[in-house]
Amino acid sequence: MEKMKIKINRVRGTNLAEIISDEVLIHETQDAIDLMGESNYLGSRKIIMNEKNVIPEFFDLKTGIAGEILQKFSTYHMKVAIVGDYSKYASKSLRDFISESNRHGQINFVSSIEEARERLIG
Repeated sequence: MEKMKIKINRVRGTNLAEIISDEVLIHETQDAIDLMGESNYLGSRKIIMNEKNVIPEFFDLKTGIAGEILQKFSTYHMKVAIVGDYSKYASKSLRDFISESNRHGQINFVSSIEEARERLIG
């Protein structure tokens, strides 16, 4: 992994791993698995990261990258909240994907750290 810090915050009795980096950290599925492993090792099965930490192709559903990566979060029973501004994406299929993901709560696309914390704890 490139330069990053994992900050563990305890909020209402729950450990949240906040990924702090300005770089793309997840280029492929193995990067997500490594990130989950590090977070779990530090005591959190819930991860908050920024949209900029994931390769842009993730948000083009035709590439299949989002499905592959997010399937790993489900397989390993890790919750994730990805903080970003999703209004810039014109794709209806991506908007539907985000809406469906948020409905289930395992994978969350949110607009703020505060919303991420609420989703992962709630």
